[in-house]
Amino acid sequence: MTVAATLPVVSLQPKDYASDAEVRWCPGCGDYSILAQLKKVLSTLGRDPDRTVFISGIGCSSRLPYYLSTYGLHGIHGRAPAIASGLRLVRQDLEIWVITGDGDGLSIGGNHLLHAIRRNLNIKILMFNNRIYGLTKGQVSPTSEMNKKTVSTPHGSVGAMISPCSFALGCEATFVARSVDMIPNHLQYVLERAARHEGVAFVEIYQNCNIFNDGAFQHATDREIRDDNLIELSHGKALIFGRNQDRGIRLGSGYRPEVVRFGENGVSIYDLLIHDERAPAPALAFLLSRLQYPEFPEPIGVFRDVQAPIYDRLIHEQVQRLTAEKGPGDLQKLMYGPETWEVRAGEEPVFHG
Repeated sequence: MTVAATLPVVSLQPKDYASDAEVRWCPGCGDYSILAQLKKVLSTLGRDPDRTVFISGIGCSSRLPYYLSTYGLHGIHGRAPAIASGLRLVRQDLEIWVITGDGDGLSIGGNHLLHAIRRNLNIKILMFNNRIYGLTKGQVSPTSEMNKKTVSTPHGSVGAMISPCSFALGCEATFVARSVDMIPNHLQYVLERAARHEGVAFVEIYQNCNIFNDGAFQHATDREIRDDNLIELSHGKALIFGRNQDRGIRLGSGYRPEVVRFGENGVSIYDLLIHDERAPAPALAFLLSRLQYPEFPEPIGVFRDVQAPIYDRLIHEQVQRLTAEKGPGDLQKLMYGPETWEVRAGEEPVFHG
């Protein structure tokens, strides 16, 4: 039986998932849109607030649990995946969401995030990516572009930026997706897909910090140009984009993706890459996650959605099997078992093997 199947279906409106806490993000922050779409998804899926938990680390994004009428935990920097892992192992009946940012999740929290993903825990991880440290006033983050001038890098940052989706795919995530804060319908669709997934679901959300990194994703939010700069992934369909849907992505020599225009040099839809989110190996999904503006249109949507053994269920099955074979454990017997040391004042310690 899946966790989703055990969750009661309730009839609530999006507003019913809001807490009575005052929402305190900067006016115009993209986090407002993400919160609104989350409440819609919880309502659409009929999630019981008493069986739903949001766990966060430190950062602007990590304030989100305060604003929902579910259970929540505001943890310490980068440790939300570790806290969620522990809760998942002891409470199979809950739906667990991790809220993190690019700084929180990919710097001090990178190790915890890696292992939560590669184990395929049945949790949902939302990474709000604004390519900056917002809460601590605008320092360079792991997703900031090269030569980024910030208060911590006044002469420009040095070091390659991390692609969150590439990171998740490299950790063998079974569900990886990307959306944009200012495309609400698409964001709601992606969040609902993530919520329905059995196993770890990782979603990167382009989120504008209008105070310290305003316009970082203007190419993806400006209605006048975004159709030319984004490519919406759809399983089994060709990679087509552009305001007039007249361009696409094909695989050129050396497995290098190329932007092509229909009609030029005999190019047709049959020359294009076909998206396959269910491919067993994440090679195509990883290739797509490397497409970056301005050289390429940036993909949004679901990169990968596959099934694999789920860590927390395997652990429970192992415990049940060993309990059946050896009986319930005895903590007292373990603590005072045969392998102990005896220490007396003035004498050498004695080991009783």
